Amino acid sequence: MPSTSGYTMPFGTFRRSIMGIGNDHNHNQIHSMDVSGDSGSDYHCQLGSFEHQVFRQFRTLSAASADDLLSLDWIIKLLDAFAACQEDFKLILSKNESNLSKPPLDRFVADYFDRSIRALDICNAVRDGIEKIRLWHRHLEIVSNAFDSKSRNVMVEGQFRRARKALTDLAIIMLGDSKESASLFSQRNRSFGRPNKGKDNQQKQGHSRSLSWSVPNSWSASKQLQLIANGLIPPKPHEVSSTNGLANVVYTMGFVLMFVLWALVAAIPCQDRNLQIHFSVPRQFSWGTPLNLLHIRIMDESKKRERKNSVGLLKEIYQMEKSVNLVTDLVDSVNHFPLTEEQKVEVQAHVQEMFHVCNLFKNGLDPFERQLRDVFRKIMSCRTEGLELLGRTQS
Repeated sequence: MPSTSGYTMPFGTFRRSIMGIGNDHNHNQIHSMDVSGDSGSDYHCQLGSFEHQVFRQFRTLSAASADDLLSLDWIIKLLDAFAACQEDFKLILSKNESNLSKPPLDRFVADYFDRSIRALDICNAVRDGIEKIRLWHRHLEIVSNAFDSKSRNVMVEGQFRRARKALTDLAIIMLGDSKESASLFSQRNRSFGRPNKGKDNQQKQGHSRSLSWSVPNSWSASKQLQLIANGLIPPKPHEVSSTNGLANVVYTMGFVLMFVLWALVAAIPCQDRNLQIHFSVPRQFSWGTPLNLLHIRIMDESKKRERKNSVGLLKEIYQMEKSVNLVTDLVDSVNHFPLTEEQKVEVQAHVQEMFHVCNLFKNGLDPFERQLRDVFRKIMSCRTEGLELLGRTQS
């Protein structure tokens, strides 16, 4: 990964952060997982490198411009950052296989894999949110196409009727009043497993579904996030010492997982989404600074929009809503035909903006879904491989 421009941090800072902050007594304790000599130096370098990876990835994300933050492009970079951190995390677990079954590390690792189950559910919920946005996108295209005539100087009443109907349908769907849209997203029996061929095989191939393939209507994204956050407690100094720093590694990865899921739910329409998740970013880790900055910026973005029931903070959703409001007001204000030249110019300008939003969705949703699918599979793979490691060491 590219280095963070203009920023360096002594390795000792990362080692102190990984090993925890405590008094001399804590540092002089005998480690149950001691390493020595050159191997000890390599070991602590690996742990420090992992924390540096997390810091570097999220520092880049936190430095995004106001226009880029929470955009589809930024969300994809967020998922890229998570995937990179988890690859390093898997490598550390595999290189310390013999220590995974020793307490208290066994409990920390098992708790992380338990959270992964909830993470899979949230990924599926976000995927359903992408389908909702695609549905909105189709209605936007209808509005845009209604005004797309061979002669743009000709605008007739029929075009406005088609646009008005599409805008009304879109408003109903976004408010959740449409029974059709409600039933479309109430069944979470889709996952990021292998695709089924044909409707007859859809329910038969259970192996292609994720562990979280079925979520009831009472399922809540905010409650799932809160349950994940509630279990994230920084390890105590003696736990860090007894695991030779590995407890902090597992905690760091757990926090990154929770934060990425929180950002996804903040951006994408999900079932019972809510930003008011109670968690605090720890200050004793180097990566705490960029994550805390991101948390503040996302919360500020939510307050700035002043919409308590916002469907999502994704930048493109905000642009869509703004464009839809302008076009709706314009369509409703036109009562006489033919239009004046001033009205034609105004309609064309607003429709062009809507066309731009359509292109953003058209070009950005597919790469986003592919990356989300990849993260889903990486979480599932990490859990499966990690449980196998635990099983081997406990047998």
